[in-house]
Amino acid sequence: MLKAVIVGLPNVGKSTLFNAATRTRKAEAANYPFCTIDPNVGIVTVPDARLGVLQKIAKTGVVIPAAIEFVDIAGLVKGASAGEGLGNKFLAHIREVDAMVQVVRCFEDEEIHHVAGTVDPLRDIETITTELVLSDLEAVQKKRASIAKEAKRGDKQALAEEAVLARLEPHLNAGKPALTLALAPEEKVISRLFWLMTDKPTIFACNVKETDLATADQNPHVQKVREYAQHHFACEAVVISAQIESDLVDLTEEEAASFLSELGVTESGVGALIRATYHLLGLCTYFTAGEKEVRAWTIQRGDKAPRAAGVIHSDFERGFIKAETVAYHDLVNCGSVAAAREKGLYRMEGKEYSVQDGDVLLFKFNV
Repeated sequence: MLKAVIVGLPNVGKSTLFNAATRTRKAEAANYPFCTIDPNVGIVTVPDARLGVLQKIAKTGVVIPAAIEFVDIAGLVKGASAGEGLGNKFLAHIREVDAMVQVVRCFEDEEIHHVAGTVDPLRDIETITTELVLSDLEAVQKKRASIAKEAKRGDKQALAEEAVLARLEPHLNAGKPALTLALAPEEKVISRLFWLMTDKPTIFACNVKETDLATADQNPHVQKVREYAQHHFACEAVVISAQIESDLVDLTEEEAASFLSELGVTESGVGALIRATYHLLGLCTYFTAGEKEVRAWTIQRGDKAPRAAGVIHSDFERGFIKAETVAYHDLVNCGSVAAAREKGLYRMEGKEYSVQDGDVLLFKFNV
């Protein structure tokens, strides 16, 4: 399962967003630093309107959406890499995830304390980035020292690692995230072995006030974060209102839609955040649909049919024979698998087929 960590300075709305995304009250949200002590972990379902349509076609009562695991850790502060605040205890949790969501405060409110005294989202981003870079720099230096002897002996793996580490160290020392270092594909494979925090794909979540959500595009803080994210990280910045998301937790889908409509927006920020995470990581969704259940499965874009089958069970990949396939829109237009088959839209695909987003698949295998 995809795993993402929510990071940011204290009191920027991380725990409120976590509670809203996971529809729980697991994370304490309070107006003081370090109200989160132990990391909170929750499962977030990926919103996908196609599941309801497929449910009607398959005539099943069971729908299982794709899911993301979110981890909420304590707010990081200047000096975290050296143990300030809750420091290194929580930096380790970032190394274990696939992606990072950095929540940035983009609203003014004298009643909500800011750890730096003033609201400046770019300063906040640079504070977090600096601490992560410093921690990664230390990790790279330790790794170089640990493989030095093997590299001198001519060990191929050690030499390959040393070559990448030698490029990473000056880059990090210049204050730049590992993700922004241009590496060849084979070098990127080696780089991932080091579990660097700044090598994680990152999304910025601009937290705005409830009253500013509909006009967030005009918010100067949001504009600055978007420009910074694109220029320095080549990534997206999405707008959320953690407080609104928190208010939506206890509402039905109909009530939530009505509430958002009154605010002048059409969608929850959490939905946009999840879609941005999928896009960032190059993920897509395929479906299985039958009388037993309709289910969404997450794969990397470009994955071949056997790899996609392996997401369900390793036996499916090992014994893959073929995949019966129909595109979502074709199935919906036809109304049933039988009708799609009659029109020649239901087809057999082999091992070299690249699964497309929205494919409805049935795998044939033998082990």
